[in-house]
Amino acid sequence: MKAMLLAAGRGDRMRPITDNTPKPLINLLGKPIIVHLIEKLAKAGIVDLVINHSWLGDQIVQRLDTGSAYGVNIEYSPEPQGALDTGGGIVQALRLFGDDPFIVCNADIWTDYDFSQLPNDIEGRAHLVMIDNPPQHPEGDFVLRDGHLHCGPGDALTFSGIGMYRADLFKDCRLGKFPLAPLLRQAMDHQFVSGEHYRGQWHDIGTPQRLAELEQQLQGK
Repeated sequence: MKAMLLAAGRGDRMRPITDNTPKPLINLLGKPIIVHLIEKLAKAGIVDLVINHSWLGDQIVQRLDTGSAYGVNIEYSPEPQGALDTGGGIVQALRLFGDDPFIVCNADIWTDYDFSQLPNDIEGRAHLVMIDNPPQHPEGDFVLRDGHLHCGPGDALTFSGIGMYRADLFKDCRLGKFPLAPLLRQAMDHQFVSGEHYRGQWHDIGTPQRLAELEQQLQGK
């Protein structure tokens, strides 16, 4: 199984750090955020990776290279200035995945989620890892009921940024910039999206304050 790490965003909320450093390369406990994720994927036996990039993307390629230093194989999917958003970024990289389901994960999160817990296959078109709503997103995203995700009503959970997808989800999409959420909502209307509720640690490293708080928390362990 292959995995894609989404690393093309500008990271405006992390400025001024991201003026000169791409967000995935910001250090957390002495190593880039994205390296923590690469190591977790490798530990789960997921070693064939795709990384998209746009803003300061050359730094990402230079820092990670082929991935051999981390026991993985990295292919890159460069995007134009401004990036392609999540949906567009995945569609551009589809040619690298083949016919099997693939993992996609935001490259600006920290979690202790074990990627080996993901299913080997999915019946529908997507499977999302959901978490309890963090303070910055109290309204949540989707409702998990009987193993399937819905757009509501109900007590919504937050999408963690970790998911599995089939290429069928994107079969009607054209190359270009577009978000992922509308595709997911459309698939949910037909019960094509399953989900799981992860109750472990998860952090969206969206601001310098959150980065500092997470580093302090992890150092206190």
